Amino acid sequence: MIHTTTVTLAPADVLARAQQFFADRVPHAAAFVEKSGPTFLTLRGQGGEEVVFGVWTDSENGVTRVRASTLFFDQAIDRFFSTLPLASQVEVA
Repeated sequence: MIHTTTVTLAPADVLARAQQFFADRVPHAAAFVEKSGPTFLTLRGQGGEEVVFGVWTDSENGVTRVRASTLFFDQAIDRFFSTLPLASQVEVA
């Protein structure tokens, strides 16, 4: 599923928080950095499951757009998004 929202944090802050959250706060299914860059983060779980975050600045609206994609970590993504200062509702498709 794909989860999208907007937040009031900088893109780098969102990615740093995601990295820490999935390493520390998801004890039964932790995920760790596989690849990263200034606008993306790919995490891999112990069973090979993947979660990918993409972030970019929407300077027109003064927010950061966040997109997360996964087949396994849907509940964890929802929990992670609940820890962020959201500027819009989370949409799931």
